[in-house]
Amino acid sequence: MTQPHSSVDALWQCYRALDPDAPAAPPDVYHFCDNPADAALCLALVLQGQKRATACALAQLRLAGAPVPRPGDLAIVTDWAGEAAAVLRTLAVNVRRFDEVDAAFAALEGEGDGSLAWWRQAHHDYFTRVLAGTGVPVDGDLEIACEQFEVVLRR
Repeated sequence: MTQPHSSVDALWQCYRALDPDAPAAPPDVYHFCDNPADAALCLALVLQGQKRATACALAQLRLAGAPVPRPGDLAIVTDWAGEAAAVLRTLAVNVRRFDEVDAAFAALEGEGDGSLAWWRQAHHDYFTRVLAGTGVPVDGDLEIACEQFEVVLRR
């Protein structure tokens, strides 16, 4: 496991100054997407307030040994290089089949043109890449954790 960027601890200490009851150790740390360009775009959308949701296949979480996010969870989102950009708080998580993701959720994700058609194509392509070689079929029955979040602190 690689050492987190020093900015992660610095941002977490800033958050702890606002919430002294927060644990000493930083929460989960992650970046969006599977490539630098999309990660940068999604992070920019979050910081602009346009992206207020994200989607992850339950199979991805299982393969990574990560839990399904829960309301109230905190996380630090970084850029592709690992520099901390914001602390996010999970507001809601709904597990849906891929085909059950609706236009309202696609709009909350704030990516592309905001349409459900764009969301389905982009996420089908993404899940196909990240689940390649796992034996998990990427189809309408793929279970997706649809997470809504808020930014509680920016760097």
